[in-house]
Amino acid sequence: MGNTYIAGVFDVAELSFILFFIFFVGLVVYLNRESRREGYPLEHEQSGAVQPGVPLTDGTKKTFKLPHGRGTYTPEDLPRDPVNIAAKQAFGAPGAPWVPTGNPMADGLGPAAYANRNDYPDLTFDGRPRIVPIGNSHEIEIAPKDQNPVGLPVYAADKKLAGTVSDVWVDQSEHIIRYLEVTTNSGKKVLAPMFVCAVQGKSWLGGIMPIVDDQVPLIDIDAIRADQFDAVPDLATPGQITRLEEDKIMAYYGGGYMYATPERAEPWL
Repeated sequence: MGNTYIAGVFDVAELSFILFFIFFVGLVVYLNRESRREGYPLEHEQSGAVQPGVPLTDGTKKTFKLPHGRGTYTPEDLPRDPVNIAAKQAFGAPGAPWVPTGNPMADGLGPAAYANRNDYPDLTFDGRPRIVPIGNSHEIEIAPKDQNPVGLPVYAADKKLAGTVSDVWVDQSEHIIRYLEVTTNSGKKVLAPMFVCAVQGKSWLGGIMPIVDDQVPLIDIDAIRADQFDAVPDLATPGQITRLEEDKIMAYYGGGYMYATPERAEPWL
């Protein structure tokens, strides 16, 4: 009593289980096919030989529609990244670390590596440039009770004066500061990501700079040395930063935490 049989002893519970099993197998096959439509075929790390094909693939390409009428994007149609990097492997084995042979911060090696993003500005939802100088933004300003960084001196990882903050670049989508524009000692204007900037006081200098008043803050950027600011990647268009330029600038400062000084690249133990 109470059992619902479809035929013989084949009941609804068995039917539900079989249908779920078929659905689950189909889902696994579908996800595996989709995951192999971008970034395949795989290649060997050292020889570059193409690895054997993977089952469950149909060979079709994945295409993405880009916003703001920029067309479509198919990863497999993009040119390959260059493989002739300014480094050599420490020893001949798969996975061996790469040792720089030039300037790793400029060559994009290790933590200074960057992605070849599209060379056009990131846009807001309504199509405006997303990251701009604060004067070009729409009603974004520094809060009256907050410290305005414009005019503050900038000191680098070697505790030397690198320049002065000359402008602030803001994100019009997130309403936060993304970059500080620094005029270097040579007069060149470069951008410094806000995440590497810290507001400090005279005590940070250990009293070796009496010209800095206790009440006057300064900007501490410990990612790179003062003499390395002039080599920060340039902007092609003043007042505008592209996605590719963002990655290059971020990578330059990120690489400084390992390559700015010789001792940073050495092991801790």
